[in-house]
Amino acid sequence: MKIFAIGDLHLSFGEGIEKPMDVFGELWKDHTERLKEKWNLTVSPEDIVIICGDISWGLRLSEAEADFEWISKLNGKKVIFKGNHDLWWQSAGRLNRLYGSENMVFVQNNCHMIEFEGRRIAICGSRGWICPGQDGFSENDRRIYDREVGRLRLSLEDGKKSGADQIIGVLHFPPTNDKMQSSGFTELMSMYGVETCVYGHLHGKDAFKNGIKGVFNGVRYELVSLDYLDAEPKEVIL
Repeated sequence: MKIFAIGDLHLSFGEGIEKPMDVFGELWKDHTERLKEKWNLTVSPEDIVIICGDISWGLRLSEAEADFEWISKLNGKKVIFKGNHDLWWQSAGRLNRLYGSENMVFVQNNCHMIEFEGRRIAICGSRGWICPGQDGFSENDRRIYDREVGRLRLSLEDGKKSGADQIIGVLHFPPTNDKMQSSGFTELMSMYGVETCVYGHLHGKDAFKNGIKGVFNGVRYELVSLDYLDAEPKEVIL
């Protein structure tokens, strides 16, 4: 078994949902076809794939159902976190009751535990948000940022209480501002001994450079947005 990660699928299979992604550049041309092909060539049915948010353009849950069905048919077990465009998202409990299965689980405020090479691995995370120090950071941003830091803490604490041997951190937003300064997210990742944290959200060559990559305060950070990975899930290094 291997563990992979990718973010920003930006699917729009729901009836009446028109959101062609190729308007954002060549890297998005036919992205669902390329994603499906590369995913099923790279990922086996026994593998785990972490999806770091921005799954569906549907505004309501009913509009995202076709996207869930498409994801469920891909190889591997999908561990799904919320992104800023996932406006259909309700409580993870309700999502799991309606759409969760042996190969698809939604995570928020808790962790998802897996057995990996004789170790208990907790997959923990939150949506995240833009961080203090970013240009234009507002009081409203502060409110959302504080809430997401709290959600990350809940998730990491659940992993710790569940007896995890190792923790994989997951965010949708980058864990720092564009100046690569420490944040509540990076502090928690280091505090709880996270070894690798994956995140998405950044699109386009000009934006990729704004995401922290490599080791920072003992944690390895990996950008895994779909266009950054050219639509191929990336294996998580533990």
